[in-house]
This record gives sequence, C-alpha cells and structure tokens, in this order.
Amino acid sequence: MDISRLHSLFLKCSSLSIDTRKIESNSMFVAIKGERFDANTFAEEALSKGTSYVVIDNKDYYIDERTVLVEDSLIALQALAQFHRNYLGLPIVALTGSNGKTTTKELINVVLSKKYKTKATVGNLNNHIGVPLTLLSFTKETEIGIVEMGANHQKEIEFLCGIAQPDYGYITNFGKAHLEGFGGTEGVIKGKSEMYTYLSDNDKKVIVNLDDAIQKEKTSTMHRITFSSSDTSADLFIKSISANPLVRIAFDGTTIASHLIGLYNANNINAAICFGKAFGVADTDIKAAIEGYIPENNRSQLIHKGSNEIILDAYNANPSSMCLALENFIQLSASNKIVIIGDMFELGDESLTEHKAIVSLLESKGSGIECYLIGKDFYANKIESDSFHFFESFEGFVAAFEGRHLENKSLLIKGSRGMALERTLELF
Repeated sequence: MDISRLHSLFLKCSSLSIDTRKIESNSMFVAIKGERFDANTFAEEALSKGTSYVVIDNKDYYIDERTVLVEDSLIALQALAQFHRNYLGLPIVALTGSNGKTTTKELINVVLSKKYKTKATVGNLNNHIGVPLTLLSFTKETEIGIVEMGANHQKEIEFLCGIAQPDYGYITNFGKAHLEGFGGTEGVIKGKSEMYTYLSDNDKKVIVNLDDAIQKEKTSTMHRITFSSSDTSADLFIKSISANPLVRIAFDGTTIASHLIGLYNANNINAAICFGKAFGVADTDIKAAIEGYIPENNRSQLIHKGSNEIILDAYNANPSSMCLALENFIQLSASNKIVIIGDMFELGDESLTEHKAIVSLLESKGSGIECYLIGKDFYANKIESDSFHFFESFEGFVAAFEGRHLENKSLLIKGSRGMALERTLELF
C-alpha cells in the first residue's frame, strides 16, 4: 500500500481510531493486533458504526472498496504518522524523561497555547502506538505540536524520534525508572539520551536544565536553550524557588504561584517557562498559564478532606520520584504527618534493594511520621517500629485502617499505577 495514497484517504476522514468503542462517523479505523485479540475481526463492526475506511493486514477480513489491505497495520500506522508530520511541516516539541513527563507536557501546552494553536499528547499516549496517534491528531490548524515520549527499553526513543522528527526536545531527568527493561541506571541514561542524539544529528534545539549535571554534560556541543537556578549565565535564570507545599518561582521580575506540590515540580515549571520564552510568549501570559494550571489524574494533587490535607501522587512511582516526594513531604512545616506508599514496579533484580532504600530513608529522616507501606516488596523489607506498618496487600491495609477517624492530618499517598492507591481516599 502506497503511504501517500493511504494519507489521501486519511485526509478525507474526520478522525482516526484503533478502538471500535471510540468510532466516529467518517473516521478511519486501523486494525492493530493486540496480545489477546486481532482487531482485523472488528473491521465489519467498524464500518457498521460509520467509519469510512478500515485498514487491515489480514486479507480474510476484506469487505469491499472501503477496506485498505496493508502488510502490517502497525507499521502502516507509524508510516502514516511520519508522512502526516512531514505533510504538515509544523514545529514539533518532544519530551521524555524518567519523572514528570506528563506534567511538564501539560505545562508547556498551557504556556504555548497562550500565543499559538497547540495540540499535545492526550493522557499518556506516548509509546509506539500513542505517538503516531498523537501526530495524526494534528491538523493544518495546529501551529505547534507537543509530543510526549515514553520508553522502557533501549532504542525506543530513537524509534519515536524517527517518526515524530522533533524540532525541539527536552529530557526532564534521568531517574531510576523501568530499570528492568533498560538494564540499570546507566541504561536509562543511554536510552533517554537517544533524543539528544537525534536532535544533535539533525541540528535541532534542546532545552537544558544546567543544574542537572548529566544534561549539562551531554548537551555541551548542541544548539541549546538553558535554564538554571544557580548559573546566572543561563538563558533563563530562576531567581528563587520555594514550596510549602505549593511551588512559587521568581524570574525576570515575575513571580509565579502555582498549584503544583513539591520542589520536584519546580523544574517542570522552569522548562515550561523556558519553552514559552523560546517561542516568544509574554511573561504575563506565561504567569497566567502556569497559575491557571490545576493538576489532576492523581498527579501531585492537593486535596482537602475535612480538616485533613492530602497530597495525592498516586499515578505512578519509581525510586527517584518516590525519594523526591518523601523528602519534600518530610521538609514541610506541617505536623501530624502520615505517609501511605505502595510498591514500585518494573525494577527487576534491583526491586528489593530499592524498596529497602525507601524504608531506610523514612527510618533515618522521617522521625515522627506515621508510615504505612503496602505491597509484597515493601513487606519483604519489614522492620519492627511503632511508626511503621507493613501490609502485603491493599486489602490488609484497608482492614487495619478502615474506620479510623483522622483530624488535622497531613498525608502523602504515592505508589506505582498498579497499586491504585487513590482508592485510599475512600477511607477518609
């Protein structure tokens, strides 16, 4: 199948979908095989729901001229996205990193949308399927596209950059995430840095946090736009940062009072400011955009339940983000603190060691904090202490905690997505 012809059919459609539950009239449906299903079997259903064309890779499901047969539907989707990106020719901002990708993406989007018609990755559609879907959501009206890229193994960022072909890139940080797939911390650095390689090879621009030694060293010869809270030679110098618990940032005579929790969110804001300045957004508009951003989806949300203040950061967790969240919570001036944390996933052979390190951090720095640790790996590192309560399962935690009446408490709730610790809110 010629991609240019497939693209001409795509342009006749109002949208594209890979899920028959989300079919819209006059759309294109691409049938992608999953681990437990073959979407080719849904081709007839998609047409009955109003889609204009179905793309399949199994000739047994050919219906009529509305059926487009390709060798591999996933490869066709990726090639179509790359073709569409080049057809539009708009500036693409791409970002990756171990922690803070989605929050940073949302902040960049609200800042740039003050001046431009932007479109960004929805949710966390940031993999080999999500990135093509994001690119195919851009239209001729889109002036800047913002693409989040996730990865859990080597060569994934390289592949995604090849499809999206970003003009600007940013790596939030290099942390202990997906250690199992990357093969350790050095593997994470190597894998995420594939974005730097693409940008450097194609003479594109990179946003750099000069306070991060790895970013600073790896981009020293690149065309970069920099920010820093310590180096006054940076393109954007951040004069002050505070968080108790909400982040406040001052730069160039402007102070931003955000709705984001924790010092670990400061650089997410700083990067958005830097992108705003790079694209000529006025400081007053940058301030309005960031101050108007309210986090949701269990990411650094500040929630009040009665007299209790809750920091809900339960969307995901890895050793780096867990340490940052705990250290931030520990330094807050609030009293009567409670920590409820859950297991961190995808750490491979280092999992027990990393969970033990979190227990040790709380043991050494969390004096006076009541700690509830949930999950098999935390339970395997159980210690005897009046301040620590370990539970092998969420159900065990509920049985012990349910019915407890809390007043005037400050709580931090954090764990990997699979732990779904937002369920704890039902107990308060």
